[in-house]
Amino acid sequence: MSTKTDELVSSLQILLLRTLMGLPPGIQRVILRKAVELDGQTLSPETQMMLALQKVAREPQIEELPLVEARKATDKQAGMVGGRQPIGALRDLTVDGATGPLAARLYIPTSRLGADPVPTLMFIHGGGMIYGGLDSHDAACRHLAENSGVQVLSVDYRLAPEYPFPAANDDCFAAYQWLVAHADLVNADPTRLAVGGDSAGGYLSATTAIKAAEAGLPLAFQLLVYPCTDFVNLSGSRKLFGEGFFLNSRFMDQARDLFFATDADRRDPLGSVALRTEFPAGIAPAYVITAGFDPLRDEGEAYADLLIAHGVTVEKKRYPSMIHGFFNMVGAGREARGYGLEIAAKLRDALA
Repeated sequence: MSTKTDELVSSLQILLLRTLMGLPPGIQRVILRKAVELDGQTLSPETQMMLALQKVAREPQIEELPLVEARKATDKQAGMVGGRQPIGALRDLTVDGATGPLAARLYIPTSRLGADPVPTLMFIHGGGMIYGGLDSHDAACRHLAENSGVQVLSVDYRLAPEYPFPAANDDCFAAYQWLVAHADLVNADPTRLAVGGDSAGGYLSATTAIKAAEAGLPLAFQLLVYPCTDFVNLSGSRKLFGEGFFLNSRFMDQARDLFFATDADRRDPLGSVALRTEFPAGIAPAYVITAGFDPLRDEGEAYADLLIAHGVTVEKKRYPSMIHGFFNMVGAGREARGYGLEIAAKLRDALA
């Protein structure tokens, strides 16, 4: 097909998706006929609608595509459910990585324009450590910043398989060190810094928080959105929700195998953080979010419990009706977007 035809088809897909996801839940239930119930939970009708549309479209799964095409498809899918979210101001900049500069993007909420040094979250995107970037999470970062009043610095770390473990971990910690040392350059309040991300970004946020505590760096809060934390064991939720709920077993296995070169790396204390037996003193308080129909649900909650057992202040929140990826669904539907607003409020309160 021509480029114009592709664009037209894409526009129609987006229109159909947002129209059906935006219908009242009662009408969605009538169209869908039968609710999806599993493990004592009921899937959100708007999410069930989205999954049904993906199935009807018969588009290949991300993990079935060549790497370059898969990365483009990741950005496209995120744009479809993310939309164009408002933000006070944007700045593209570079920060330090472990071996060189990294692209970064600063999201300044409208309420903070011209303000004194402001609370700032360093955001680490998801994508299995092999996909994703500044663009895939642009809408989510805009939504989070604008609705929390917290400035967001999104960092584009190196991806596997080109750069396997621990390149991403090292980049994220180096970027956080840069933020601490150069807080004045981005108008960040050094006493109100946080780190956070979704999925792989939740995992990399957890390792960044650990390394920050080891180095004695200030960190006020960590926001872990359905983090992957165990690359060795298969949890109950991995078995229950490994197929049919967006994130699937093939994707997770592919990401694991491309990121970790050896089994020893998977078992490293910074590899599978849920298997750690020791934590440094002074780890920042954590807010750990999970989704009911997410294969990563149980390992995220297990990590929260592990932190609590080691004396870390932790609050857990499960959204029973949601799937992996709902954090990015800020431009389609109602329920997921509403939960995004709750997450933004929690971040605002944590750095108040």
